[in-house]
Amino acid sequence: MDINKFIIAIVTTKKEKVSGGASVFHCNDDNEVQQVAGLLEAILDGVAHKLYEGMYIIVKH
Repeated sequence: MDINKFIIAIVTTKKEKVSGGASVFHCNDDNEVQQVAGLLEAILDGVAHKLYEGMYIIVKH
């Protein structure tokens, strides 16, 4: 089985809602979440997806 799509990172202000699996980046506010998600998207060659206010996932497609 070849896995082509996976979560690379999680960027959040809500650390209590995240556990295990991917790298987690904790931020202080939504502005910082957006900045970090944008940088990780470019650095990791992934795509940032906003799940809800204060949480993004970076996915490799």
